[in-house]
Amino acid sequence: MFFRFNTFLLAAFLLLTGISIVSAQEKTDQKSKPSAVKPAPVDLSKDATAEQVVESSIFVYGLGGRQNLNQIRKTTFERGKLKIVNAEGKTEQANYERRILRAASLEKEKIRVDQEYPDAKYALIFNDDKVFGLFNDSVFTPREDASKGFENQIWHGLEALLRYKENESKIELVKRDKVMGVDYFVVDVTDKQNRQTRFFISAKSFQVKMLEYSEGDVKYKRKFYDYNYVQGTLVPYRSVLWADGKQVEETEIQTISFGQKVEEDIFQGS
Repeated sequence: MFFRFNTFLLAAFLLLTGISIVSAQEKTDQKSKPSAVKPAPVDLSKDATAEQVVESSIFVYGLGGRQNLNQIRKTTFERGKLKIVNAEGKTEQANYERRILRAASLEKEKIRVDQEYPDAKYALIFNDDKVFGLFNDSVFTPREDASKGFENQIWHGLEALLRYKENESKIELVKRDKVMGVDYFVVDVTDKQNRQTRFFISAKSFQVKMLEYSEGDVKYKRKFYDYNYVQGTLVPYRSVLWADGKQVEETEIQTISFGQKVEEDIFQGS
């Protein structure tokens, strides 16, 4: 019933925006739906616009759209495990906690990630569009690669797509493509600082399955797995990052919740 309810909402929304999806499963499901929301097949590669595709994706992630996302995700508290391949090629594992205080746009966001390794524990903080670190309550300047990696999670993450309007970013529907048999809408999002991220959005589910971006001469690719709804919003519980074809990071969420009280002073240096 939950799947059919979600599909009903999505079909109604896509009908209003002019996009229609007809898969084998949906043809079966439509037998139990009112005829008023049955979408007629269209050539999406010809008729879809970048805004229609992205807005449809936002609708799916918020199970109703950006208003639902903004209302539910006022704060985020996330715990999980992190695997990182260091400069020597060795895999390091850590437990992490991510806390987010949502703002009108990403540049005003407050984000803190505490990482606990076997021999060290520290936090990276994004506040007032700047990155700094905390170690034993003392502020430090992170290495450039650590700062860049942290910033890339923000500027080249899912929120870059889901909040493109709030960030005043430009979107472009590049093409419709098949990768490993999966049908994608390929959308470029370019923010005000000309940081560009390419998103591969499933033409069937409107979930982002992977994204790509470049940093200098290095090409990065992040894939998203194990999607599930949390408090009415869609979350990928696992993601893997590659740099020039080599896996460099894997993140697995263990618990995540939205709307808990988060004190603003945790985003300040001591």
